[in-house]
Amino acid sequence: MATTASTAAHTSLASVTLEVADPEAARLFYSAFGVDTYIRLRASEAHSTGFRGFTLALTVSGPATVDGFVGAAVDAGATVLKPAAKSLWGYGGVVQAPDGTIWKIATSARKDTGPATREIDEIVLLLGVEDVKATKQLYAGRGLTVAKSFGGKYVEFASGQSSPVKLALYKRRALAKDLGVPADGTGSHRIVLGSTADTFTDPDGFVWEAAAPLAPTRS
Repeated sequence: MATTASTAAHTSLASVTLEVADPEAARLFYSAFGVDTYIRLRASEAHSTGFRGFTLALTVSGPATVDGFVGAAVDAGATVLKPAAKSLWGYGGVVQAPDGTIWKIATSARKDTGPATREIDEIVLLLGVEDVKATKQLYAGRGLTVAKSFGGKYVEFASGQSSPVKLALYKRRALAKDLGVPADGTGSHRIVLGSTADTFTDPDGFVWEAAAPLAPTRS
């Protein structure tokens, strides 16, 4: 896809919008979960089955904070896909919101060094794609800055000023395996990425729409 120099210089992730069947119910869930300031919601009845090809991952300070977020999500109606547990890289769990969005909550710490908090250190939107290298080249050509790249397995883009959410790419099947779900899925991803430039759709069907930056609401 051809990209002009001006487009490449200004494209960045401005916002993340989840398409849900019941926006009011979703608002209540995400407020209770504690991530409502990071995302936008809009009504959609788009067809979608199976894995939607992405996850939103929260990085927090310690295991107790992971447990707190998982507990808040479950209390608000989420389903546990992977119970929080220790692993080689730290501690984490995976839940699925009532609207179908999958969330991963994790920490690199295996022990708590303080009390649980409701603070989020980082939130990353992981897109599961078939060809990580090709999608990286597409996004880099549109102006996104590559911060980390591990061949054809994982790519992370630098955070911009427009969105509190960082963008990363992962192999679709590897992402599904990490989340504990089958990789197969059809229909809409039920997510829209806000672009500071033009509207386009990437090879995996993820839609970018021209959008105003997400206004900061956190104190």
